[in-house]
Formats: sequence, C-alpha cells, structure tokens
Amino acid sequence: MRVLVVSDVHANHEALRAVTEAETEEPDAVLCLGDLVDYGPDPVPCVAWARANAAATVRGNHDDALARGIRCRCAASVQPLSDATQDLARRALGPEDVAWLGTLPLEARVTIGGVRFLLVHATPQDPLFTYLRPDERPAWERAVEGVDADVVLVGHTHLPMALKIGTLLVVNPGSVGQPRDGDPRAAYAVVEDGRPVLRRASYDVEATVRSLGAQTLAPDIVQGLAGILRSGGAGAGSPSGGAA
Repeated sequence: MRVLVVSDVHANHEALRAVTEAETEEPDAVLCLGDLVDYGPDPVPCVAWARANAAATVRGNHDDALARGIRCRCAASVQPLSDATQDLARRALGPEDVAWLGTLPLEARVTIGGVRFLLVHATPQDPLFTYLRPDERPAWERAVEGVDADVVLVGHTHLPMALKIGTLLVVNPGSVGQPRDGDPRAAYAVVEDGRPVLRRASYDVEATVRSLGAQTLAPDIVQGLAGILRSGGAGAGSPSGGAA
C-alpha cells in the first residue's frame, strides 16, 4: 500500500499542486497532518483539496486558531505573518470551511495495508504546540512512550524526519507550503508498505510570491513571507518562543 503524507500546506496551492503532479502513481490513501491555512495566499483550494482527497486530516495549530478566532501561538518572529494571513483566510473561506477546520480531530488512527498509523500535528502528548526538532531524540522517545502504532505521523516543525524508536517509526514529511530546512522545494513523504521516503518537489515560488502581492497584505508582510519561501526558511528564526 502506498500512502501520500502531507503537512503544513499553509495555503500554498502552487506547492501543493507540484506535489500532486510529482506523484505520477496514484496513492492508495492521502493523510494530512494539518495547518492547511495561514502564511499563503490560497486557502480555498488547499482546504478543498484536503476535504476531497484526504482519508484522514488532523487539526494543526493554525487551523485551530482560525476556527476559534485566536492567535496560533507561533514564534514571535512570524506571529505578524500569521496574524495578517489569518485575516486573509477568514475573508476567503466560507463559514462552512472554517467550521470544518475547527471540527478536525486532534489525532486520528487509521490502518492501511496492515500498517497502523497515528496522526497528530505536533506530538502525541501535545497535538497542537510542542515543537521537537529531528535531533531531539530523547525528547521524542518520551513523546511517543506507550504509543500503540506502527508509524507516528507528525508535522508542525516544517523539518523532514524519519526516526526509528524501538519498533515505532516517527515520520515528519516536512512542509509542503513553507519549508524551513533551507530547501525551498515543497516537502512531503510517501510511505509504501510501512517504509517511508522523504521527497521534494520544485514549484514556482515566484508565482506564490506574486499571488501574495496581489492580496490586501502590507508590503512588509509580503516581504517577510517571500523571504521565507525563497530561502526555504533560512534565517526565519527558531520557534523556541512558540509553535511553528
């Protein structure tokens, strides 16, 4: 069984489209790890794609914030970017889509081809906010202690990861719409018969930047978002003061 795993699309439809076009072989299932909105210019087609294609989608901190009308608790360095694009998403999405984001589960369990998946946005102990980098192995060991699954799928950090902890596999596909590992290409994962492959897809970053510029966003907001998109998050700052 072949499973396409996406996370942190962040309203970047150009990047999402590149991922789907790169995968010429139809997956048996699509799993989405949340944060469909904020930071990008196109929340409507991204939410529509997830609703139409994902076998399971969990709620990210940005989805939760939009649905509840609160801040996402991201790092201070990117909070203004989130605030501005959350307003954009609220105006673009209809009330039914906003309500759908708020009803997404904080975790989901699915079995595909005999492989038991646990889906959360951040960590099993704190599905929305805890930020653990790939190199924080002891913290990950604590975070997945007692989890009954074969594969734990997480997002949130925008940093791709495949970490083996005992018999458990922890996979972060990275961010489709706003990578922050220094590589601007859209990041995603394919899990085939329980084995993960981390993949990248090139997309037209400048098309997303132009689309941001066409929105009712202040020039400094567009400039900040464009810098992250063009650099793959290099210099975007660590979310040590909050979530991603």
